[in-house]
Amino acid sequence: MDLNQAYNNVAAVGNFPQIMQRFRQRSAETYASHAWQRDIAYGNAMRERFDWYAQADTGAPTLLFIHGGYWQASDKDDYAFIAEGLIEAGFNVGLLEYTLAPEASMGTIVGQIGKALDYLLAHRDALHIGQRVVLCGHSAGGHLTALFRRHPLVTLAMPISGLMELEPISRCWLNDKLQLSEADIRRYSPQRLIGDGAPLLVTVGGAELPELIRHSREYASACREAGQAVSLVELAGCHHFAVLDDLARADGEQLRALLKATRSTR
Repeated sequence: MDLNQAYNNVAAVGNFPQIMQRFRQRSAETYASHAWQRDIAYGNAMRERFDWYAQADTGAPTLLFIHGGYWQASDKDDYAFIAEGLIEAGFNVGLLEYTLAPEASMGTIVGQIGKALDYLLAHRDALHIGQRVVLCGHSAGGHLTALFRRHPLVTLAMPISGLMELEPISRCWLNDKLQLSEADIRRYSPQRLIGDGAPLLVTVGGAELPELIRHSREYASACREAGQAVSLVELAGCHHFAVLDDLARADGEQLRALLKATRSTR
């Protein structure tokens, strides 16, 4: 298998620049249409920031989103549009940022997400964060989501197209910036860390690269075999970026599954 090709989501869709331009435009509109608090600091580093939208209902469920970009690209500001359907459905939404590789190691990135969740837990009353908190992430963000299923703030984990085993990542072009060590692979591969944690809603596009589908299927299967509560949703016809269009839709398959799951975690 050519791993460089197997993990090249940009080449697989063909029109990535147009997709990102549309995401950014929709995100700008989402920011303009709702009363967001922008760039709240959870630490001292430049990218240790999050954006926050709160419903008037203090009992509203919360979704915290971690963007992808293979840990080395993108910005939370590009993905605010994913909140469109969530806000309509009554969710608080947080968009978490983190420092990118190569400036940050995998250990640093993981530590920053932990720091962000600790901050949100410590400030949950001030931010009106209720008892239902979904940690959600796409691609690299799905990997980070899976690592924090055990965090006391999290009541449901929703990795979308997550990267659950880092060994193949270490053998392709992605590792030029990540520089993953054997210890990193052992320590930060969710597939090797199956254990207790929040219930899982695992989603992946049915038209994604086979390796991405494999990661989600094998992780969901391993967690299920360990006796954990897992739902796996494969989105027919969706490629790696179209899954986010589905998440943003008020009538999307992922939001329907999420609403069902959050009702069961009250």
